[in-house]
Amino acid sequence: MNMDQDILLQMTDITKTFPGVKALDHVSLTLKRGTVHALMGENGAGKSTLMKCLFGIYNKDSGTILLEGKEVNFKNSREALDNGVAMVHQELNQALKRSVMDNIWLGRYPKHLGLVVDETKMYRETMKIFDELGINVDPHRIMSTMPVSQRQMVEIAKAVSYRSKVIVFDEPTSSLTEDEVEHLFRIINMLRDRGVGIIYISHKMAEIKRISDEITVMRDGQLVATRPASELEMNDIIRLMVGRELGNQFPPKTNKPGEVYLEVEHLTGLYNNLRDVSFNARRGEIVGLAGLDGSGRTETLETMFGVATRKSGRILLDGKECKNLTPRQSIKNNFALLTEERRATGIFGILDIRENSVISSLDRHKRAGFVLSDKSMKKDTQWSIDAMHTKTPTQETKIRSLSGGNQQKVIIGRWLLTEPDVLLLDEPTRGIDVGAKYEIYQLILDLANKGKTVIMVSSEMPELLGVCDRILVMSGGRLAGEVDAKTATQEDIMRLAAKYV
Repeated sequence: MNMDQDILLQMTDITKTFPGVKALDHVSLTLKRGTVHALMGENGAGKSTLMKCLFGIYNKDSGTILLEGKEVNFKNSREALDNGVAMVHQELNQALKRSVMDNIWLGRYPKHLGLVVDETKMYRETMKIFDELGINVDPHRIMSTMPVSQRQMVEIAKAVSYRSKVIVFDEPTSSLTEDEVEHLFRIINMLRDRGVGIIYISHKMAEIKRISDEITVMRDGQLVATRPASELEMNDIIRLMVGRELGNQFPPKTNKPGEVYLEVEHLTGLYNNLRDVSFNARRGEIVGLAGLDGSGRTETLETMFGVATRKSGRILLDGKECKNLTPRQSIKNNFALLTEERRATGIFGILDIRENSVISSLDRHKRAGFVLSDKSMKKDTQWSIDAMHTKTPTQETKIRSLSGGNQQKVIIGRWLLTEPDVLLLDEPTRGIDVGAKYEIYQLILDLANKGKTVIMVSSEMPELLGVCDRILVMSGGRLAGEVDAKTATQEDIMRLAAKYV
C-alpha cells in the first residue's frame, strides 16, 4: 500500500472564529488507516472544535477536508455518519426515553416492505453488533435506566453499525471503571485491526501512551506538534500542552482539619441502592468517596442534598439536624452540590456565563426586595471568572459555546458564590486537562483552608490520594471502610471497593 492510499483523512489549514475568539488557527491533521491518532491539549485548545468542523456541527471558515482523497464538507452529523465518519461524544446526547436499539437505528429503522418497522431484524442486527463488540446490554432496555458507561457502549455500537471508516472518541473513559476501560481498548484495537482510523481525545496521559500510534498536541487553537507516540514521554506531552514545565500534579496540602462539623447517620435511599451509610467530616477537611461504578458514591451525595429521596437517616451540621429533603432546603443550609453530568444537570445551555454564574445566589443581588442589580451580578461573575481562570470572551457568552472544562469552572464558581459550608463534589475534574485540574485542586484546598467541609467523589484513585485527607470507600451501596490518604495505596482502596460486590 503506498503512502497516499494509507491516508484516510486529511484536514488542512482549518480555521474557525467565534465572536471574540479564534478557536482554530490553520490547524492540520492527517489520520492514517488502521491507526489510533490521539488529540491532546488543554481545555479550550480547540480539539473538540476541530472535530465538530469535521463532523458538520460547525462550518469551518477556511481550509480543506479530504476523506479517502475526496474533498468533503458535511452539512450535519447525519451526512458525516452516512459517509462513514462517526463521533462518540463525551457529553452523550441520546433519546433517553427510548430503547437501546431505537437509539442505534434512529432515523434509519429497518422496515417490512418499506412500511412497518421490522423490530425482529432491528433486534437481530443490534445483537450481532453487541456480540461482535462483547457488549452485554439488553437491546430492549430503556436508555435512562442505564449507567453512563453502558450508554457510552451503545454509542460506540451505533458508530460501528454505520460501518464507519473514521471514529472520533471524545473523552471516552471519563466515566468508565478500569474494567470498562480495558473493554473499550479491546474494541478500539479490534477496529484498528480492521483498518478503521480512530481519533482519540483524552487528558489521561497513561491511556494515550498505551493506545495511540500518533499524538497531535494543540494549544490555544493552534497545532503545536504531531509525533509518533513512541517518541513522546509524559513530560514532553505536558510541556507541549501547557507551554511550560508542570511541577507536582497536586498542590501541597496545607489544610488543617478541625472539629467534627458534619455527621451523616444511617443514610438510606428510597429509590437507590444506598443502605445505612454513616460517617462524619471535620471543618477544613477534604473527604474522598471512592468505589466502583454503581457503588453508591453519587447516590450518597444526591441523597445528602435532597436530589434523591431519603428513606431514613439523619444529617447533622454542628450538632443540629438539617432536613435537606430538597435541594432548596440544602442550599438554605449552606450545602452545594456539583453534579457529575455537567450537560444534563449542571449548565443552562441557552443562558450566558453571567446567568449561569449567579443563578444559585440571586438573593445576594436583590435590591428593594425584588429588582436584580446588574452591577452586583457583573461583579460576582467577574470574581468567579478570575478565581477559576475561566477562558471566555465576555460574561455575555453563551455557556454552551465554552469548552467542557470551562463550563465546569463556571459551575464551580456558581456554587462558591452561594458561600457554602459543605461542598459536595461529584467528579469535579472529569474531562478536564492537567493545568485546569491543578487549579481546581488548589481551589478545593483553599476552601478547606477557610474551614469549609468538602466531600469529593472521584473515579481517579491518584486524585483522591493526592487531594483528600481521608477516603471513604463505597461498595454495593454500603460503606465498606475508610483509609488515611497519607498512608493508603490504590490496592487498599480496590480491596475495600470489592467487599460487597
